[in-house]
Amino acid sequence: MCYSTRQTKKVSELEKIFDAVAKISPGLEEKDLVFNHANGFAHPPMLIIPQENPKYMATLMWGLIPHWESGAGSKEYYKSTIKWGSGLNAKSEKLFSSNMYSPHALTKRCVVPVTGFYEPHTAEKNGKPFKVPFHFERKDKEVISLAGIYAFTNDGYATFTILTKEATPLFAKIHNKKNRRPVILNDDDVKVWLNPNLKREDVEAVIGNDMPDDEINAYPISKDLYKRNVDTNVPEIIEPVHYDEIEIDYENKP
Repeated sequence: MCYSTRQTKKVSELEKIFDAVAKISPGLEEKDLVFNHANGFAHPPMLIIPQENPKYMATLMWGLIPHWESGAGSKEYYKSTIKWGSGLNAKSEKLFSSNMYSPHALTKRCVVPVTGFYEPHTAEKNGKPFKVPFHFERKDKEVISLAGIYAFTNDGYATFTILTKEATPLFAKIHNKKNRRPVILNDDDVKVWLNPNLKREDVEAVIGNDMPDDEINAYPISKDLYKRNVDTNVPEIIEPVHYDEIEIDYENKP
């Protein structure tokens, strides 16, 4: 699942890329929306491009809260649902069948721009499993457009989630326990994804034909990413690290 992201583009750069004006929520500054590592379980605000008005980018809290819940009780909701991922991800296979997702599948899709994200790989040392974080990025270093949906709670709070799908071969080798991957939109499908006229079959076609593995680079980084007492929101966090126990072939070898 995609529970950690990286977004290092300036807001002005994102505005140019997506031809949209950023509307930053009161109390937030641009520095709050630029980071080397955001832990989803902290439910940070992130910029998204909403289907309802794609001329603007909005700052929404990461972690979908159902439309029947209260946003004012977000801390309690996230705490009670942590074992299910606290709304950070949504299985695209359930997009049109889940009561939590289906009301938004045709009217509240969004694009979540990031420059990278992190997924765990389970390796073994002396017969004992351990997790190694991998950093994922585009080979051309351009922005990654993740597919998501958003919702409003019954008291008007807006939150979003990132869609996932069954792992493709690259992700199956790395994310080898959950065997999932985020839905990464092809550049040509960003505007398509936000098109209000899509039918169910159109939405499913975009999900099924998202960015192929050969346009994505992934490599292992420091296990510091998982340490609570270490500042991981630093540029050095994506420096490649070699682990003898990992036999996966990857490009950014130290």
